[in-house]
Amino acid sequence: MLATSWAIDDSLAAIPDSLGIPSTFQAIFFRLLVSMKIIISPQGFKGSVSAMNAAKAIERGVKIAAPDAETVLVPVADGGDGTLDALIDCTGGQVFKSIVTGPLGRHLEASWGAMGDGQTAVIEMALASGLALVPPKSRDPRITTTRGTGEIIKEALDRGFNRIIVGLGGSATNDAGAGMAWALGARFLDSQGGNLDQGGAALARLAAIDVSKLHHRLAEVEIVGATDVTNPLCGPTGASAIYGPQKGASPQVVKELDEALGIFASVVVKDLGQDIAERPGAGAAGGLGAGLMVFAGAQLRSGIDMVCDVLEFDKHLSGADLVITGEGRTDRSTVFDKAPVGVARRALAQGVPTVILAGSLGPGYEELYQHGVAGIVCIADRPMSFTQSLKRTEELLEAAAQRTVGLLQGGISLV
Repeated sequence: MLATSWAIDDSLAAIPDSLGIPSTFQAIFFRLLVSMKIIISPQGFKGSVSAMNAAKAIERGVKIAAPDAETVLVPVADGGDGTLDALIDCTGGQVFKSIVTGPLGRHLEASWGAMGDGQTAVIEMALASGLALVPPKSRDPRITTTRGTGEIIKEALDRGFNRIIVGLGGSATNDAGAGMAWALGARFLDSQGGNLDQGGAALARLAAIDVSKLHHRLAEVEIVGATDVTNPLCGPTGASAIYGPQKGASPQVVKELDEALGIFASVVVKDLGQDIAERPGAGAAGGLGAGLMVFAGAQLRSGIDMVCDVLEFDKHLSGADLVITGEGRTDRSTVFDKAPVGVARRALAQGVPTVILAGSLGPGYEELYQHGVAGIVCIADRPMSFTQSLKRTEELLEAAAQRTVGLLQGGISLV
């Protein structure tokens, strides 16, 4: 189904103004698309297909409907799941595997990589410290650690990379990046001068921070934290309150963790002279955003904007007629700097319309029409369970892309 009305030529007046589709989009959309350039930029469909495989499936559908169309594949990510693949695949980079400390303290193998320039390392924190690595019954953000993420950062520094991108999404942790900083040489001490245990709950006993032995290359390397959230470290919209429950925290544990992060923030002010509690993005990945800023001098950026800049997305838009993006579920949350809206925003700036192919639609998806999105297509072709949809994602994307482009070429009005 299409979630908006499409028409051409004399039927333009039939498009509801309430949808918020700009008239410039209407003029572009509703001409016959005989020879066209289509930019295909989905993110990964979590638990199903990678961004690149999603892009290839969409391309197959486009080519069935428009064999002569020029297609450019630029799969994207927003700092969360799929960031590593998107940046490595599109730049011809290399993937490494390292044995690191997992979120529960046990060793595991985690992937990270180097972009095609040979100078930029890409780390997806979820692959070392992510929620998916913790069985549901074992999820407890009081004890999980970002130490493994720090161990990968250390390896990247030791290998001589000059830029490190850290994707902040999908974390199992709430330790403000203390585990990460520990791996890089920082020490977190209690009132007796002893080392704290790993995990967010231990920060409640934090009395001092020693950074005298931080890795020497941190001062000379550019580190970027890529995130799709702007939450502060503490408070009702902070890391613990907003994301703690999905990591296994009860209301009481959320309160304890938030207080512990508050203590961390106050000690950072006392010992390091930095006030990071209210900085946008400090609460990303259980406070890893704050830890990266404090201990690694990192800058936090919108994940999708950072990825688009790295992949030179705007250059690909030159001469484009259409952008097709996609994600697993499109709803109100997509507005908040998720990949599809980030792509649509950039396309809008160059007068190119964007269609989202969505695995499913949720409450508030209509709001995307106010953010540069011209059409939303649910890829399901019949009622089906989530499990069935996961198994058929590539097939459904191909078919939805074929339908979308074919209908645009035929000038058919759909609701």
